[in-house]
Formats: sequence, structure tokens, C-alpha cells
Amino acid sequence: MVGWWKNNREVRLLVHLLLPLCLHWTAEEMTHSVLVDVTTNALCPAQSTCPQAIYLNGLQQTTVGIFKMVVLPVLGQLSDDHGRKPFLLFTVSTSIFPFTLIVINKSKGFVYAYYVLRTINLIFTQGSIYCITAAYIADVVDDNTKAASFSWMMGLFSTSHVLGNALARFLPGAYIFLVSVVLLIFSPVYMAIYLSETVTPAPKADQRLPYFKAAYKIVQEQYNSMRYAANVVISSPTLKCISLALFCYELGMSGVNSTLLYYLKAAFGFDKNQFSEILMVVGVGSIISQLLVLPIITPLVGEHVVLCAACISSAVYALLYGLAWAPWVPYFTASLGVVNVLVKPSSFALISKAASSTDQGKAQGFILAVQSIAILLSPLAMTPLTNLFLSKNAPFDCKGFSFVCASFAVAISLCFASMLKPNTSNQPSEVDAENVEAPFLS
Repeated sequence: MVGWWKNNREVRLLVHLLLPLCLHWTAEEMTHSVLVDVTTNALCPAQSTCPQAIYLNGLQQTTVGIFKMVVLPVLGQLSDDHGRKPFLLFTVSTSIFPFTLIVINKSKGFVYAYYVLRTINLIFTQGSIYCITAAYIADVVDDNTKAASFSWMMGLFSTSHVLGNALARFLPGAYIFLVSVVLLIFSPVYMAIYLSETVTPAPKADQRLPYFKAAYKIVQEQYNSMRYAANVVISSPTLKCISLALFCYELGMSGVNSTLLYYLKAAFGFDKNQFSEILMVVGVGSIISQLLVLPIITPLVGEHVVLCAACISSAVYALLYGLAWAPWVPYFTASLGVVNVLVKPSSFALISKAASSTDQGKAQGFILAVQSIAILLSPLAMTPLTNLFLSKNAPFDCKGFSFVCASFAVAISLCFASMLKPNTSNQPSEVDAENVEAPFLS
């Protein structure tokens, strides 16, 4: 670790990557707790429970999950072939437009328009930023410091959560979205000026082909590249096991995260300030665990043990939210986020070590696409179940029953994680070299 800090070039590259991303995440997070009140006030005035908002949120998550299955592997492959920087610039820039609508107006029509643009934005950013950023970091650092580097990345993500929620807690509501848009604009501008490229773009193919032949070639190259990415994951026992574990984990936790604030508002009457306080509890603990604890314990116990511990904590986290019997219980449960957040850095490190240097974007992107299938399926059960048990027609008195169900899905992910046999290298599968190296787009 000491040697890593002595490499000024690596530090400089990571600073120019993580600083604008930190501002981007801060800008998005500061709107999170406020958006619940904005949506509820616009769609269900003077009501604490808003079925329209819950279903709209579930529809957004399902739509994003459908398209992410295609978009994530494509962006991962394209970043391998054409460079990380243009796709990072593209993904962070798309967040500007939906939040600008809320700055202009918070009426019902603008809220619906926000959800349309935000859905399109999330298709390209949810998971893609992590995928391309993880691949960028893998380009820069060596295997011995990857776990610590990914931990610092997620630690800064948690720091952004704390900063964002602190701003949401103390800034007047009228200025929150305006400040967010300013930060969202600053991030891609900074990247465009200072971020260095780490990948040599693939040479452009002959563009003098007839239109239909060129279109057919693009489709064929896309199919071959995605087939290769799938083969990379399936042929590796480590990557395959991680895929199953993260699928079940996301199946449970994405449902919890998408409906949690609406559940707390309906069950306990929480408002913007209490949302911000709970999210800050998670964020502060996450900073400590990711920036300080994980770099120390990972060399001692390994990423596999860290992943299993995080899955156990996440299952308890979902169960306690589901059985919460008093307003203080969510605050206590939020403290488990200290361990929960270690799922991403530990899985990033395991995936990176199991994939070859030329397949980092493909492997990260494909496994995130597998997770997107879970994000697609989760609201199909969680949204109606949450709405049912929050209504007066609930079969029995357990407002958080959907969270109890989610905890079982996370427990299944623990079973797959415990069977994981991590390896530190993975050779490319036997695929036609011409198809493997071909870029997606001519």
C-alpha cells in the first residue's frame, strides 16, 4: 500500500477520476431524501402514503432493468475498445437534464417528465459508472492494490452520500435541486479538462462498406463481443459464482432500497430531515469501513470472507427494517450499512482478479447486466407487496413484510458467496481472436 502512494502518476490519475465522480454522487444524493416529499406532494397532496409514487418508482426500476441488460455489456465492451473517458463523460452528463426540470417546476406534469428523463438517465448510468470506473482503476493499479483502490472508490462514494445528505439536511428545500444541477454540470467539465485516457482506442474499420453490409457487420460484432463476454464469465467458476451471488443479493436489496423511504414515511411519518439523518448514519459508517477497515482486513481474511460477512449483514439489515416496531429501529438498522457497503468493493476486486487485463470492462459489464435482471424482477414483487401491506387491506399487521421477503433472497446470495472459490487470474476463452478484438461500432 505504501508503494502505491509513492507512485505519483497513479495518484494523479485516480484523483482526476474520483474527485469529479465524488461531486457527481454528492449532487445526486442530496436530492434523494427531498425527492420523496416532492413526488408525494405532486402526486398525492396532503397524504402520507402515495401508491402512485410507489408504483411509478417500481415502473422506473423495471424499465431501467430491462434496458440495462443490453446497455451495460455494450458500454463495458465499448470502453475496452474505444477508451474510458468518452463513456464516463457521457454517463455523468445525462444526469443534468432530469434534475433541471425539478429546478424549473415541481408540479405534477414536471414530476412525470422528470421520471421519464431520469429513467433514460439511469439506463445509461446505474451500474455503468461503477463498471467503467472499476475498469479505469484496474487499468491504473496492479493486482496487489486493487482491493484497496476499489475500497477507496466506494469510500468516496459513501463520503459523497454523507455530504449530499448533510446538504439536504441543512440547505433550504428551494435551493437543493439548484445546487445539485450546478455540481452535475461541473463534474463532466472537470473530466473533459483533466481526466486522462488509459486505453488506446481500437483502429477504425473500413467505413467504405455499403450501408446494409456495414449495419450487418455492426450487429455481428456486437453479438460476437457479447457472446465472448458471456463466455468469459461462464467459463470461470469464480465469475459464475459471483454472478449468482450478486443476482440474488440485488434481487433483495434493490427492492429494499427502492421502497425504503416511502415505507418509512408511511409507517413512521418520517420527513426530509429524518431521511437525511438515516442516510448520513449509513454514509458515516460506510466511510469508516471502506476507507479504513477494508484496506486493513482484506489482506488478512481476503475478499471472499468480506463478501460473505457483508451478505450476512445485509440479510439482517432487510429483516430488521421489515420487523421495525418503533421509530428508533430504522436508525439502529441503518448502522448495519457499515458492513453492507463492502459488497461492491469486495465483488469488484474478485471480478477484477478473475478476469484478464483485456477483459476488465467486459466482465464487470456482463456481471452488472446480470444484476440488472434482478433489478428488473425485484419491483414486480416488492412494489405491489409493499403497497399491499401499507394499505388498510393488508392480510396481517406487518407493514414491512416485503422487506422480510427480501432478506430471504439476500440469504440465498450468502449461500452462493460461501461456495465461492476465488482465483487470481483467468485466461481468455477460446474465441475467434478476430471477433474478440473487433470493436462494437465501426
